[in-house]
Amino acid sequence: MRVLAIDCATENCSAALFSNGELIDGRCERLGRGHAERLVPMIAELPDKGRADRVIVSLGPGSFTGVRIGLAAARALALVWKAETLGYPTLALIAAMAREAHPEAVSVAMTGGHGEWFLQDFGPDGLPQGELASLPPQAAADVARHHRVAGSEAEALVARRGSGSAVPLLPDARYVPLLSSSVLLQNPAPLYGRAPDAKLPAAS
Repeated sequence: MRVLAIDCATENCSAALFSNGELIDGRCERLGRGHAERLVPMIAELPDKGRADRVIVSLGPGSFTGVRIGLAAARALALVWKAETLGYPTLALIAAMAREAHPEAVSVAMTGGHGEWFLQDFGPDGLPQGELASLPPQAAADVARHHRVAGSEAEALVARRGSGSAVPLLPDARYVPLLSSSVLLQNPAPLYGRAPDAKLPAAS
């Protein structure tokens, strides 16, 4: 079983190819912008141009544009290769990466929109404890359950709270095998983490 993993929901753009859970090759670059231009060439740099039996992609939350780019690429490649497509929540991968070095419960805090942070707690088993939330920074600091905090806003949350241990991380597709199979989603769709900025006009 070959698996291609894609993650471009944040500043990072990454792609990795696995065989039976073992990394064959992978790339991770911090771009900020330009994911649409870099992702497909990055996949093409992998052995056999990344061809796989399964494609696993980050669904967000994160950059609206990045989430859509990754999901569109995953669907297109899976269609061509007749491969299965699965998705995973971005914060679940951050939690898994943090737990590789520190196997304990962790709160994940990531940059959101409009000055808010995405926050979710994960237990010692790596599974979510409660729903994903998009909160103002102080509210996130007030409700984060765990001593250890991972993610792009980990240091800021720990500083605001005045306690804890920060593990600053961005997601990297090379770590996808660390995910519990229970967080993988069939029929993947974007997880934006908050309501869209634009709203449809009310019916007259």
